[in-house]
Amino acid sequence: MTASFGAQSTTDEVLAGVELRGKRVLVTGASAGLGVETARALAARGAKVVGAVRDLAKGAAATAAVREQAAQGGGLELVELDLASLASVRACADALVADGSAFDLIIANAGVMACPFGRTTDGFETQFGTNHLGHFVLINRIASLLRPGSRLVNLASAGHRFADVDLEDPNFDSTTYSEFGAYGRSKTANVLFAVEFDRRHRDAGIRAAAVHPGVIQTELGRHMTPELIAQIMPPPTPGEEAAAPAFTWKTIPQGAATSVWTGVVADAAAVGGRYCEDCHVAEITEDPLARGGVRAYALDADRARALWAKSEAMVGETF
Repeated sequence: MTASFGAQSTTDEVLAGVELRGKRVLVTGASAGLGVETARALAARGAKVVGAVRDLAKGAAATAAVREQAAQGGGLELVELDLASLASVRACADALVADGSAFDLIIANAGVMACPFGRTTDGFETQFGTNHLGHFVLINRIASLLRPGSRLVNLASAGHRFADVDLEDPNFDSTTYSEFGAYGRSKTANVLFAVEFDRRHRDAGIRAAAVHPGVIQTELGRHMTPELIAQIMPPPTPGEEAAAPAFTWKTIPQGAATSVWTGVVADAAAVGGRYCEDCHVAEITEDPLARGGVRAYALDADRARALWAKSEAMVGETF
């Protein structure tokens, strides 16, 4: 690895001295929060950023700072993408492939969290369909545009610890829905997708990793009621105060730092097929009190292959 960074590092600190002129990057969810900051930090170092957004007008207004701070050679182009509609996903992917311009980095940043039960346009449970299946189709359809030496970064979450994927009932047809259970499934899927994508493409010099950005106050938390917050952050029991590290919020620049660190700065071989947090590769842990770490099931290679096959069956495409 290069310089040492941590939980409090920002995008600008991580990318200090990095030159990205001539690089092309796709960032999904570039109209708010982490997506805007990720696009800004990359464009400010000269990268040409393609921001995929659901609402082009909102995206244009939200990314004014990206254009203002773009370095020479860098800039931002917006494309329309609704991850909850496979027709939109396929149209976006087809347009990118038709354009033919290669990518050096894809940051799959967009997503939803802890929303009430619902279904995507195609009938998938909203969180699994949006966070995983939408990105699964998009990225696989544009995989031919990835140059040797390029990377895929999937935004996962420490929320993967809420639940493993359920390959028998991914849409909650027969199991009881819970907001964070569904979120956990989708975030575990994000990690497993990176594991299998990395396995399939690393011989071509393309690596993939998943990242946990930290806990940040952004639009992602629009569904967070006090009751839901209490589910994931209950008051500590006696003795836990000393055992568990103190919780701290991150700023948006701190939250986006691990994405750009993993995609640009870290050694590709070190992060490939791994889960990263706080600008380092996370260790596997089953400790319920640990703030950091990744569950073993999220990195399980057999589970990753099984999820890939299930995802292909669900979307009706083979990659």
